[in-house]
Amino acid sequence: MIASYAIQAHVCYIYIRGEYFLDGQKLQAAIDEAYEKKLLGKNAAGTGWDLDIYIHYGAGAYICGEETALLESIEGKKGQPRLKPPFPALIGLYGCPTIINNVETIAVVPTILRRGGKWFASLGREKNTGTKIFCISGNVNNPCNVEEEMNIPLKELIEVHAGGVIGGWDNLQAVIPGGSSMPLIPKEKCETLTMDFDSLIAEKSGLGTAGVVVINKDQDIIKCMARIARFYKHESCGQCTPCREGTGWMWRMMEKIGNGHANSNDIDKLLDVTKQIEGHTICALGDAAAWPIQGLFRHFRDEIEEQLKKTKAA
Repeated sequence: MIASYAIQAHVCYIYIRGEYFLDGQKLQAAIDEAYEKKLLGKNAAGTGWDLDIYIHYGAGAYICGEETALLESIEGKKGQPRLKPPFPALIGLYGCPTIINNVETIAVVPTILRRGGKWFASLGREKNTGTKIFCISGNVNNPCNVEEEMNIPLKELIEVHAGGVIGGWDNLQAVIPGGSSMPLIPKEKCETLTMDFDSLIAEKSGLGTAGVVVINKDQDIIKCMARIARFYKHESCGQCTPCREGTGWMWRMMEKIGNGHANSNDIDKLLDVTKQIEGHTICALGDAAAWPIQGLFRHFRDEIEEQLKKTKAA
């Protein structure tokens, strides 16, 4: 309500993936209750301000996490990113100025209003302040979501909140620190790594969605990255040629390497293709598909080449 008044918005749309239908029903019940109590609608909460909230169910496309593809989906079109500029703040939903916020941003607003901006900014470190919701999954004993302050040590997140690596810390192979699109971090760097934007950029990775995926030594790291490559091939909207063609090509090459049918030249060729895709698409999905592969060979190329030699010798 306060946010809608601040940006002079009379209409709010909540976009939910179609798979979360039951969650959407619960949210709709809460919205209906707010209307019944006159907290929404005309003269909302007796303030003289009109505000309507609608839920829109998507069809489950990953690409609709990109804000302009989300707008296209709400308008009933195919979920494909728009060229920018114009940016949504100028021309957005139905051609109107539109502000798009992530759920995590909205969820923390009441606490900031209650405790003050200075308190929130005191968490974390300079230029990396506040809290972040970390989703820890993969080879851990207790997969979980946890809200922690920025700059928390990665090892603490895994050991304290997620119950530790399956097989112990020494069994850790690598960690993807910010969702599937971020380059992985090898174990030796995980020992002292802190979870904030600047620390991860320094390691040529990123905080991204703060989806921490733990990979232990029981996993084939090449096949893990090949599975991610397959995901991005499947989720590419096909609008941009580098992404449409390149994601499939990268996945097939990763499968070839994983099956031991490649050589050093194939790796060089694959890395060259990632550079042809990175930075050459309308949205960041092309980058997201390229970065995991770049991270894999940045840290594990020697081991992979050694493995390929052994496979061919056998």
